Amino acid sequence: MNSFKKVVIFALIAVFLPGMVFAGGAQADQGKTVNLVYPNWEEGVAWTHFLAAVLEDEMGYTVNLTAADVGPGFASVAAGDQDFFMEAWLPNLHTIYTEGTDIEEIAKIYSDGVVGLIVPLYMAEDGVTALSDLARPEVVEKLGGQLTGIDAGAGMMIQTEENLIPAYGLDEAGLTLVASSGPAMMAALDAAYNNQEYFVGMGWQPHSMFGRYDLVILEQDGEQIFDLDDIFIMGRPGVAEDLPEVVAFFQNVYWVNETIGPLMVAIGDSNLSTLEAARQWKNENEDIWRGWLPN
Repeated sequence: MNSFKKVVIFALIAVFLPGMVFAGGAQADQGKTVNLVYPNWEEGVAWTHFLAAVLEDEMGYTVNLTAADVGPGFASVAAGDQDFFMEAWLPNLHTIYTEGTDIEEIAKIYSDGVVGLIVPLYMAEDGVTALSDLARPEVVEKLGGQLTGIDAGAGMMIQTEENLIPAYGLDEAGLTLVASSGPAMMAALDAAYNNQEYFVGMGWQPHSMFGRYDLVILEQDGEQIFDLDDIFIMGRPGVAEDLPEVVAFFQNVYWVNETIGPLMVAIGDSNLSTLEAARQWKNENEDIWRGWLPN
């Protein structure tokens, strides 16, 4: 090989090799990054931050967390902008967001999630125990004509607005569903409860509301609107091939009330940030998650 050819070859190596190494490094970094989107509901906030702490501390990933309303959250995963949606209630509440998409079902992490309209126990003791009781004029008056909701795109909100209210004649009775958010609804519940005022809100388990307050889920004494759902982590198309270790981890995750309940309370009562409170609880409860790590 003459000297000119050697100079050309070395020049090409000098130009392209760093780029090749950089590209490989970028792919490696990208492979160790996980993007999680979650709705602003207490249980989903808790386990998303908890799982993020495990991914970062024990598995070496960088985790990006994004809170979003349900519809945009699902859409971002379907479009591939986020890797995982962390709280899908199926087959009932959230099917409208998964049908016709390529979103992948990754793991069932909770069984038999319960949803319904909730009232404080003192209302049940006054005789408000079923959905049909809400249409009574004296109940409508004490409620100020309002049912307190969460974020507008939530499956419970859609079911209540489109099916429950007309089925039970609550619109004709003068009741209106008012959208807010999970935290805003809880603040309204707390204020009403402390003053022994009438209140109807959205209730579901798992949630720490049932540990903090004496609540009753109203009976569906007419048309059956709400059914039990399981809760899943969903993934973007192709995520199982791109992030197999994370998928394997999520497939080992499983929550029951006895584990998610204390985590929610620990985060809610902590002065730390949500992630650091979840991390602290993780460090104190290794027996819960150690077996979830993939081999």
